[in-house]
Amino acid sequence: MQCPSCGTDVPESSLFCPKCGTAIAGSDDEAQPAPPPEPKPQPAAESSTAAQRFRETARERLDRPEDDDEEEMDLWKGGYSGKAMVGTWILLGLITVVLLVGAVMLNQPWGWIAWLVVTAAMWLWSLCVLAYRKMSVDYLLTSQRFIHKSGILKRRTDRIEVIDIDDVTYEQGIIERMFGIGTIRISSSDRTHPELKLRGIADVRRVADLIDDVRRKERRRRGLHIEAI
Repeated sequence: MQCPSCGTDVPESSLFCPKCGTAIAGSDDEAQPAPPPEPKPQPAAESSTAAQRFRETARERLDRPEDDDEEEMDLWKGGYSGKAMVGTWILLGLITVVLLVGAVMLNQPWGWIAWLVVTAAMWLWSLCVLAYRKMSVDYLLTSQRFIHKSGILKRRTDRIEVIDIDDVTYEQGIIERMFGIGTIRISSSDRTHPELKLRGIADVRRVADLIDDVRRKERRRRGLHIEAI
């Protein structure tokens, strides 16, 4: 191939004449540089920021139907047990016997009348106390809440989230230990009932352990949910 200006022989691969520097015809297309390669798209995981991931997770949580949440289940229901009055009944029985001995020793009509009136009043009082305590309180433990109902004519319902419960303890007297009953104390961050007493609970140890287990499970579940967000 020859240069069109000076006629010098030029190699076919040359773009310009080595003698006069004239551009060789047909080399314009070859002289154009190739377009730069397109940049590779970065993975979505690398391009997304922490704030974007938080918003996406929160949006998914809000869009999730309510059926996906853990269903609340009833775990225990109870109230005041009549066994808690056993100690009182034993004491009343002893008083009744002592009064009976006194009436026999006096051997007077008014003594028998006094014994009958006092004995009937004591036992009637104990039965009224039992009826009031059984009818005035109801307890319900679910997988998420502890519900406490109190009152007879005017009923009041209080709810404590189990995650707000800080401590669960129980105490028993000598006679209460014989019948497996006792008093449960619930300490919580609830403003209405920072410390709640559950008197006369049957199978008190199992119930106290159940409340404590539900409290710890709910705290672990809420903690994992917060970490996921």
